[in-house]
Amino acid sequence: MEKLVFHVDVNSAFLSWEAARQVAQGKDDLRLIPSAIGGDREKRTGVILAKSIPAKAFRITTGEPVAQALRKCPDLVLAPPDFRLYEKSSKAFMDICRSYAPVVEKFSIDECFLDMTGTGHMYPDPVATAHKLKDEIRDTLGFTVNVGVAENKLLAKMASDFEKPDKVHTLFREELPEKFWSLPVGDLFLVGRATREKLNKAYIETIGDLARTDLENVQVLIGKKLGQQLHDYARGVDDSPVVSQPEELKGYSTSTTTEEDVTDTETAHRILLALSDSAASRMRADGAQTLCVTVTIRGNDFHNRSHQRKLPAPTDITGEIYDIAKRLFGELWGGRTPLRLLGVSLGDLTHGEAVQMSLFEDEKRERSRKLDRAVDAIRDKFGADTIMRAGAMESGKNVGAKHKAQIEMRKENNS
Repeated sequence: MEKLVFHVDVNSAFLSWEAARQVAQGKDDLRLIPSAIGGDREKRTGVILAKSIPAKAFRITTGEPVAQALRKCPDLVLAPPDFRLYEKSSKAFMDICRSYAPVVEKFSIDECFLDMTGTGHMYPDPVATAHKLKDEIRDTLGFTVNVGVAENKLLAKMASDFEKPDKVHTLFREELPEKFWSLPVGDLFLVGRATREKLNKAYIETIGDLARTDLENVQVLIGKKLGQQLHDYARGVDDSPVVSQPEELKGYSTSTTTEEDVTDTETAHRILLALSDSAASRMRADGAQTLCVTVTIRGNDFHNRSHQRKLPAPTDITGEIYDIAKRLFGELWGGRTPLRLLGVSLGDLTHGEAVQMSLFEDEKRERSRKLDRAVDAIRDKFGADTIMRAGAMESGKNVGAKHKAQIEMRKENNS
C-alpha cells in the first residue's frame, strides 16, 4: 500500500486567527491592510510576531522591534498577541483534520500531518480531498491553510511551503527534479544558516546538488548523523511515521521555537518568563498547582536537553516558577550552543490545599498570588497584552520574546 501524507499549515497563523476573530465581530479584516501582531503601540515595546501581506510592502519583517516597524509604516495596525485564542484556533482546525484521517500528528501549534494511507476507498482523488479539507477550514473557521500532498512527511511539509496562501500543492517522487531539486539548499527542512553556509562553501547550492553529492563528503562537511539525514531528505527519503502523540503526564507545557538563534542569557530569561507566565496562568485557571518544573532546550544542532526539579511545596505563582526555570536553564546551558527552542513544563499537579510555610513566607506568597490573580482577571477581561508583569521582569524589560516564535501550548491530559 502506497503511503499518502497531508501536511496542513495555517497561513500567517497568529495574524490570521486574530483577523478571523475581528471579522466575526464585524471589524475590518487585518489581512487586507498593513497590520501585524506585536507589542504596545504607545510604549513602543515588543517585536513583530506576524504580519499581513500588505505590511510586507513596507518591508516589515517578523522579529523586528515594533518601534522600527512603525517608522516604516506609521499607520500600521497592531493587535496584541493572545495565546489563548491561538490555542483555541489550533484545536479547532486540527479537529477538522481529525475528521478526515485516522491518524493526525500535531507538529506545532499551527501545523499537523495527516496519514491518509489506505483511505483511497473514501477519498479516491487525494488532491480533490486536500482542496475539500482546505476549503472546509476556511469556510468554517474563517482562516486559510496550505495543504501539501506527498508520499512522506518531509515532502508533504516541503510542498505545503510552496506558493501561499490558501493553496494545495503536491510533491511526489516524479516531481522532485522540477519542483524540489532546483530549490536553494537552505530551503531544505532542518538546514539552518550555519549548515547552509558550510554546504555553499563546498559549492552545494541547491537541494539537487546535495542529493547528487557523495554521502561521505556530506558527512565530512556537516557531521555523520546530520549529513545522513539531510542527504536522505535531499533525495526525498523519509521513513518517519505519522503518529498521534500519546497521552503525556498531566501538566501544562509551553514551548517556543525561535526564528533566530538565542545566544545570550538575557534574551533566554525574557523568553522563559513569558513561557512561565503562559503555563502558570492556564494552570491557575484550572485551579491546579505544580510540584515539578521542567525546562527543555534545543540547540541549533537539533539536540534536545531537559532538566526538572521537584518542589518542596506546590505552587501556582508565576514568579516562583520563573525563578526555578532560570536556575534549571543555568544548569542546562553553558552558552556554547545557540538555542532554537525553549520550553517550560509544569507537572505533578495537585488540587489540594496549600502547604503552610513560615509566616513571613506565607505573607509574601499570598501577595504574589493576589498579583497573579489580578493580572489574570485583567487579561481575561481586556486581552492578553493589556498588562505587563513589571515586578517579575529584570531591569524593567518587556517579557515579549525577542525573536519570532511559533508557540506551542498544551494542556496535557487535562480535558
